[in-house]
Order: sequence, then C-alpha cells, then structure tokens
Amino acid sequence: MPSMAETIARLRSGLPMGDAVPSRLSPLTGFGSNPGALLGYCHVPASLLPKPALVVVLHGCTQNAAGYDHGSGWSDLADRHGFALLFPEQQRANNANVCFNWFESQNIRRDAGEALSIRQMVAAMCERHAIDPARIYVTGLSAGGAMANVMLATYPDVFAGGAIIAGLPFGIAQGVPQALEAMRGQGQAGPAKLGALVRAASPHLGPWPAVSVWHGASDRTVVPANAAAILDQWRDVHRLPAVPARSGLVAGHRHRVWTDRDGRDVLEEYHISGLGHGTPLAVTGDDACGAVGPHMLEAGISSSVHIARRWGLLRAEAASTPPRPAASTPPRPAASAASAPTPAAPTAAPTAAQARAEAVGKSVADVIERALRSAGLMR
Repeated sequence: MPSMAETIARLRSGLPMGDAVPSRLSPLTGFGSNPGALLGYCHVPASLLPKPALVVVLHGCTQNAAGYDHGSGWSDLADRHGFALLFPEQQRANNANVCFNWFESQNIRRDAGEALSIRQMVAAMCERHAIDPARIYVTGLSAGGAMANVMLATYPDVFAGGAIIAGLPFGIAQGVPQALEAMRGQGQAGPAKLGALVRAASPHLGPWPAVSVWHGASDRTVVPANAAAILDQWRDVHRLPAVPARSGLVAGHRHRVWTDRDGRDVLEEYHISGLGHGTPLAVTGDDACGAVGPHMLEAGISSSVHIARRWGLLRAEAASTPPRPAASTPPRPAASAASAPTPAAPTAAPTAAQARAEAVGKSVADVIERALRSAGLMR
C-alpha cells in the first residue's frame, strides 16, 4: 500500500489537460446562486433528440472540462446519439489543483456548496433543452468520481444512474488528512455504515439510482479497496446480496452485475486488469472513443461507450432499455437564482529529515495540517 508521500506524488504526476485542445464546449451561465463557485460548460449537439437524456461529466484533479471531454470522447458520443452534456468545472480559487472538494462537508450536502451548484446547472439544462427528467446521469474520474457519488447520494431523486471511475465512497472523509487515508484504503467502514451515509444524505426513500463502478486493478493513487467499498455502500442501499447475479469477462476484464428484486440491473463493477489511475479507453476497434493523455489510459475497453450503453443512450440500442420506476418521493427543485485525484499535493514534498525535524514536539495531525496549508490545500 502506498505511503502518504507516495500518494501525494502520484496526484502530482498528471499534467493539466484541456488548454492545448480545441474545446467543443459552450459556457453555461445564469444557472443560479452557485454557492460552490463552480464554472459550467455544456455540449448540445445539433442532432439533439426530443426529450433528450443529460449526462453530467466531472473531471479529475489537474484536469479541466475541455480536456476531460477530449480524452473521454463524450462529445463525440453525444453528437452521434443525440443527448446533451453538462461539464461542471472546478476553479483554482476553490482548490489548488482544481479538484472537486468531495471531502469538505460544506460542499457535499444537499442544497449547499458545490453539490448545489451542480444541481442548479442540471436544472438550467433541463429547462433550456427540455431534458427528460427520468434520464439524467452523472459520471466522473477520481475526485470527479467521488463527486459523482456525492451527487448520487445527495440528489438520488434527480439522477437515474451514475458511473464512478477510480472514485471513493460517499461521506467517508471530512478534511484532507482523512481523504488521503481513504485514498490509500485506510479507515473504511462496513456496508451498513456506508449505506446509512447515503440514506441520511437526503429525504429520498427510493427507488435509488443504478450505479456503475470502474477501477483499475493497479491503481496506487486511489487503491481498489475503494471500489469494493463503493460496491458495499450501494449494495446496502439497494438491499442486494454480496454475491452478484452474474459475472464474467468483458474485453478481458472482470465484470459483475447485481440485480434487484424486479430483475433490474442496479449495480455493476468493471475491474480493469493492469490499469493504473485513470479513465479506461479504447482508441481502436468497434468501440473506439476518446484520446490517450494524462489519466486517460488505453485499456482495450471504452468506459464512456460502455457507460452510455448501460444507460440506453446509444441510439440503435435505446429501445431495449427499461424506463426508470417512479420515485416514491417527489423530486425537489434546485434553489433558484431570484459539482483523484482528490486533495492536491505540495509542489515539493519535504525531505525525510525535514519531516522529522518538524515533527519534534508536535502531533502528527499538526504536521499534516501545516504541510497541507502551506501547499494551499486547506483554506
């Protein structure tokens, strides 16, 4: 298991994406009070279908919306299949390495912070483009994957499904030190506690969003134990057994599926052999999509294509996708105007000698906090 220093170094290994690629995204403005101070971008294809689906895409640390779109290929899929895209984007003023703040309580509560900003963007897209309210989905990588899980937990009445790539369970970290521990697989709770965190995040009583979990078997930045914990969290929420309904290989990678009492697929896992920390891509073959780059990794399987297929977004296959059941509680509207890596890392990690010197006479918590504040990771 990697040390804290190794985890921080791996977070710093990715380079910013998006500045050098032509953006296909348009700014989204005037969407609400925006308490999380996020930026919003969207892509609405010319071939938008009537009552289209909406996919919310959340980038990882060191990335931006345009770069993640370029690498993942979501705009290409939207153009071919007629659905709309929303790309919330973090600002450096909120996080030194533009990570979504999935570990800060003020940003992961319903109707507050970054979570509410993303909800307000969704509401604006629904109003402006006649989005089908039963076909709203969210996905993200690393910090974006953790934030996607935040949105599923805090607004389960809004999202029909979500896909968490190299992400973390909802609600397990309060502050940067706990976030770093969670990324290394430390301090994980059991299924009942993890599920209770989701049920306590909103007044929703079900039905719950369907969840797809993607994780690299060789990920040392957000270790695969987090994928297992996410599965535990959502198995408990959906009241599913530990044993999946079916399992097998897809493109050579382990795939497991859990079904509910009605036989609907509500939870699945893709365990990508040999993959490190990043979004799985296939840039050749029938499902070719996206472009290789930092944290956008060739794996022989396109997560974007498979996720879109799971959600019934691929035009030729959409007719076979069952509708989402009606919610038992009415959706709550967003507040009106009248959401990886994770915590970022120091620019230069202190040497072992410096760390020992600083530690003299201080608690471990004090040392961690001082280092993170000096790096701009704690406000």
